[in-house]
Amino acid sequence: MQLIATHKKPILQVKELMKQFGGNRAVDGATFDVEKGSITGLIGPNGAGKTTCFNCIAGALSPNNGNVIFDEYDITGLPPYRIFDRALIRTFQIPQELTQMSVLENLMLARGGQDGERLWQAWLHPNKIAIQENDLQESALEILELVDLYKHAHETASSLSGGQRKLLELARALMGQPRMILLDEPSAGVNPTLARKLSEHIEMIRDKLGITFLLISHDMDIIERLCDKVIVMTSGHVLIEGSANEVFSNTEVQEAYLGSQYR
Repeated sequence: MQLIATHKKPILQVKELMKQFGGNRAVDGATFDVEKGSITGLIGPNGAGKTTCFNCIAGALSPNNGNVIFDEYDITGLPPYRIFDRALIRTFQIPQELTQMSVLENLMLARGGQDGERLWQAWLHPNKIAIQENDLQESALEILELVDLYKHAHETASSLSGGQRKLLELARALMGQPRMILLDEPSAGVNPTLARKLSEHIEMIRDKLGITFLLISHDMDIIERLCDKVIVMTSGHVLIEGSANEVFSNTEVQEAYLGSQYR
């Protein structure tokens, strides 16, 4: 069920973003806002610049021009770890789990700022470290329960199915205590049943925890089911934005997807 637009203040603002590779402008003046507490879709044909735009927002790439404002703070060009520290976290189309570690361990490693990371703290304050680790494990188990992976907590990540790995990727992002998550193709390679389950989890997390989502997807069923607003990119810029119905019925959008340059 989609939220009714309330004109909330944007949590993310992308302004005239440009990223060039040689003579190719992969992102060419992209401008859009994402409202706090929303689920916003970013769609477009292959080569439209969606993933490059994501990479510029998340710090994997530094844009040539433009600005990325998150929670009224200019994060343009900051390295990924600093953007992560500001509670803007991304997932990847291909899950990045540590396959030989348990599902639980994957989550526990995702939480930064642990005192146990400093050797001298472990020597001088072992009791404090033990308490912190117990709290961390409890948080990880709560998140695993939230995404229906609790029963797999002590299995290796490599034993999970493709859909379960997508859920693990989402759970790892949640361990970073995000205010906003960038989801890259969350349903890619997942069967329709698990894709629906994943979308239900995204909606539930938004409603329960108030986390904002911006997601790239080629699955129009997911986009239509989940998104409060849809942003369409083509040739590196924003073509149109609006509700799913408005976007899908737009002739320019239909041409961008079906026109000869994308066949």
